[in-house]
Amino acid sequence: MSANLSSILFLITGVLFILALRGLSSPETSRMGNFFGITGMVLAIVVSILSVDIFFNNLIYFIVALSIGGIIGGIIAFKIPMTAMPQLVAGFHSLVGLAAVLVAVSAYYSPDSFGLGTFQDIKTASIIEMGLGVSIGAITFTGSIIAFMKLQGLMSGSPIAFPGQHYLNALLGILIVSLIGYLIVNQSTQIFWMLIIASLLIGFLIIIPIGGADMPVVISMLNSYSGWAAAGIGFTLENTALIITGALVGSSGAILSYIMCKGMNRSFLNVILGGFGTDSSSSSKNEKTEKKPVKNGNAEDAAFLMKNASSVIIVPGYGMAVAQAQHALREMVDKLKKNDVKVSYAIHPVAGRMPGHMNVLLAEANVPYDEVFELDDINNDFANTDVAYVIGANDVTNPVAKTDPKSPIFGMPILDVEKCKSVLFVKRSMSPGYAGVDNELFYRDNTLMLFADAKKMTENIVKYLD
Repeated sequence: MSANLSSILFLITGVLFILALRGLSSPETSRMGNFFGITGMVLAIVVSILSVDIFFNNLIYFIVALSIGGIIGGIIAFKIPMTAMPQLVAGFHSLVGLAAVLVAVSAYYSPDSFGLGTFQDIKTASIIEMGLGVSIGAITFTGSIIAFMKLQGLMSGSPIAFPGQHYLNALLGILIVSLIGYLIVNQSTQIFWMLIIASLLIGFLIIIPIGGADMPVVISMLNSYSGWAAAGIGFTLENTALIITGALVGSSGAILSYIMCKGMNRSFLNVILGGFGTDSSSSSKNEKTEKKPVKNGNAEDAAFLMKNASSVIIVPGYGMAVAQAQHALREMVDKLKKNDVKVSYAIHPVAGRMPGHMNVLLAEANVPYDEVFELDDINNDFANTDVAYVIGANDVTNPVAKTDPKSPIFGMPILDVEKCKSVLFVKRSMSPGYAGVDNELFYRDNTLMLFADAKKMTENIVKYLD
């Protein structure tokens, strides 16, 4: 395939990826966005393969590689539950980072195969791009693995800190920049591998001090890192598709991270440096909390309150995802509407464990898009609402975020469900949320705790609504 034709087709893939991002920005157009993204990726893979001069002599290798990757990806996609989607995303980010490192290593040892010069005499621009790409890729790889382990429960979700941690991170950052600079002047193999090792280490160190409450921001930021790693390697390989795709993913991930940081009252700079969530005075899961009385209700009580309400706001959270209660919830809402009850859904930007988690689940249950509202659009409505039905949401409804400066979630905007006349809180137990903070809302006079599996409780409420 000629270079001009390849460039034109890669440009088309870039347009398709832009259309994919545009489509994924709204639930109504998300299916079309996915279609554009899939089409763009298929085209990019085909053009990349056809652009290799030795393609027909090595056809079997491409078929085997694509088959292995496709089969693994397909099996994961079919088997993965929605509750595990955040750690799946983190795992896939790690693979992008690892791919960037492996491509950089290949280009470093065989630069003549990529038209970059000869071994240890690589073009200046290429070695700069290679250094940046391998560094960001290594940081993404280890950082994503730690995020995966925290989300999967393989290591503590609490911040892990030690004395001098920030100074060590700063020294490693300076070392990485220095190694990239020295690699440009002296393309030594030892310097190249020292750069990779230092980057792998700092990727580990900047994620371990981040607590569970901030993990959605971490996922978004690692998404951005993986994009920039791909873009850096794209420049090295002079691959237009990689450059465009990496830049789109990197910039969109950074913008989303900024929006989420603003919504959680976090510092964007601290996210990049892995510096938040390390306050030793913060509340922790190991702290003993004072036992307070709570009001315990059942499905019949909840049905009575909602049936006699004029308005109800549903607040879904991770507990709904775990119980797969979205379909039962939709059935309950349909019953309420038949009783002329106005029903809306309130979505916090970080409800669940990644952006859009709740939106996807509600869309799966065919919840009308015009009934789903973001925090800023619905927060003022709670004061005028009869009942808030909180189904598995915890940290995002905790009033302590506004009252306790020592709390790890202090300053995070929350859904003001406590302002409703009545709050129905569906939860399995009194255990704290992912941030490890006891929820003050449990003990409010207007809160009725419904201790049960979210799906079973909602199904029982439906029976009493008849």
